[in-house]
Amino acid sequence: MISALAPGLIALGACLAILPWLRRDSTLARSLMTGMSFVLLIRYFAWRVTGTLPPPGLTADFLVGFPFMLAEGASLVSISLSLLFLSRTIDRSADVKAGLRRAAAAAPAPLVDVFICTYNEEKSILERTIIGATGLEYGNYRVWVLDDGRRLWLKRLTEELGCSYLTRLDNAHAKAGNINHALHHVAGLRDKPQFVSILDADFVPMPDFLARATSLMEDKSVGVVQTPQHFINPDPIQSNLAATEVWPDEQRFFFDILMPAKDAWDVAFCCGTSSVFRVSGLMQIGGFPTESVTEDYLVTLRLKERGYRTVYLNERLTIGLAPEGLKEYITQRGRWCLGMMQIVRSRSGPFSLRSNLTFIDRLSLVDAFMSWAAVYGAKVFGLAVPWLFLLCGIKAVHADLFELLRYFLPFYVWYAFTMAWISRGRSMAIMTDVSQYIAAPAVLRAVVTGLVKPRGHKFNVTAKGGNRNQRFVEWPLLGLYGSALLVTLLSIAYAFILNLRGEYIAYGGLALAWSLYNCLVLAIVCFICIEQPRRRKAERFERDEPVLIHQGGTPRLVRMADISILGARFIDPAPPPAGTVIKCNVYGQDVSAAVVRRTVGGFGVRFEETVATRVRVVRAFYAGEYVRAFRDVRAVPLGRALLMRLFN
Repeated sequence: MISALAPGLIALGACLAILPWLRRDSTLARSLMTGMSFVLLIRYFAWRVTGTLPPPGLTADFLVGFPFMLAEGASLVSISLSLLFLSRTIDRSADVKAGLRRAAAAAPAPLVDVFICTYNEEKSILERTIIGATGLEYGNYRVWVLDDGRRLWLKRLTEELGCSYLTRLDNAHAKAGNINHALHHVAGLRDKPQFVSILDADFVPMPDFLARATSLMEDKSVGVVQTPQHFINPDPIQSNLAATEVWPDEQRFFFDILMPAKDAWDVAFCCGTSSVFRVSGLMQIGGFPTESVTEDYLVTLRLKERGYRTVYLNERLTIGLAPEGLKEYITQRGRWCLGMMQIVRSRSGPFSLRSNLTFIDRLSLVDAFMSWAAVYGAKVFGLAVPWLFLLCGIKAVHADLFELLRYFLPFYVWYAFTMAWISRGRSMAIMTDVSQYIAAPAVLRAVVTGLVKPRGHKFNVTAKGGNRNQRFVEWPLLGLYGSALLVTLLSIAYAFILNLRGEYIAYGGLALAWSLYNCLVLAIVCFICIEQPRRRKAERFERDEPVLIHQGGTPRLVRMADISILGARFIDPAPPPAGTVIKCNVYGQDVSAAVVRRTVGGFGVRFEETVATRVRVVRAFYAGEYVRAFRDVRAVPLGRALLMRLFN
């Protein structure tokens, strides 16, 4: 036992000794950690291939064990590519600061057209995006709402809020077609834009979004500046586990860690919204390509083929909405995967002879492809292999638990510490497995359909802004993973209680440990499938600050307890009666509000419904003061939140 654990304990001690002395932005330090992870990965997989495969032949052991080894090998290739790209990172904020200084002393700012793409979003979502876009602190821009829903009320809203409205006769090629129609329109105007910015309907730009993003366009080789997506609301994993305050949304690792690393290798790519494009580059490639439902990634490749780069500015400059429900979350991941499979099969794919993409561009595409196809495929084996041994005696892996610990544990420990260190805790093995299992059915279906039939798929819009005021169960997913959990538990009971044999004692420790881990992951997935009620349509943020209010012309201080774009709650020992009209100072803006209820020790207000008040509130709210930013993972509270959700 001690000899089996010794390599893992040595890896643990080395990580604890080394990591406090290393800088996360140092390429040398990152290369040391990722390189050692790769060495230990090779050591483990060499043992897997040479020491754990069943003897070749038409036996159940070999017919399961060999494909499992191939699936695991493909997954490890994906991990290796991720380690390669994570060995570097870049921060462009200093370049932005220098660019802004030069822009202040230069000629008038170049014209930028801001495109807000919309199809079926509700008024409350579009209104705040338009208000944010029309309040940008940039000297020369126009805002266009591109309505693929052809809604008369939206045309009136754009007139009311002071921006332009565009629609078209059909919805050909979905979002890409909508953008291309707008590009053709603005190209025919007397004042042609030098840049265009793309915003999804639910992404509200912060005041300095355009100024900071366009500052990186001084380099004529830059075709796209991409900024991260941050969210004002929790995603389904956060909300259904009651872990919003202690665990980041599922995309934080991608946008905060992976994209700066990709940018350091010059393989960053467009992510659809919150981006700025050079119009001349788009015109050279004929606008947004329409061969993939992820036109954003494909446009990066087409621009790359013409010599234009995509750079990534890792600053929180827009705030959007994460999918409210699990179904929408899964649909979104399935579309992303389908789009990648279409790209792999396109003329800009990693193996295409018709593309002039560089080797590193192609390698990055292979990395993206493997992260979908290989990793999710290995998850299926990860559930089935322990069952097959415990229920049927099929030994896909000819090793016991102690042998596995001797070779796998050092890699696992070093890799886990490396990822936690690089990501500041945004990567945690169990939560990664949870999110992958949730999306796995849709992803694997998209892998097959995208590779077999890359053309003719409909663009599925991700619904945003839903209001679920009752508990909702995602029954198909719960049935699938609830059954998997039941089979896992039954296989443990069968092998170790009902039908205990010597071979289970000799080899079953590995299958038992594996199955117990699967039980924990599956239990978390099942609880996420039971969606918890969300009672407010507007996100509320807790505050504890003094606010000046005027009641009947008399000023006095109260304390703000929480706030949203619709209203606020104040702590006040002498709360005014319901219906009282007051004025309160919100982030430097005087806002009229009506008292809607009295509470114990305070009162709640609803902000005035006039256009002028809504404009002031939205711009103040999304300027950043009241919108939380994720800082770091709080591991102990996360564990407590999971335990409370599992046993409550």
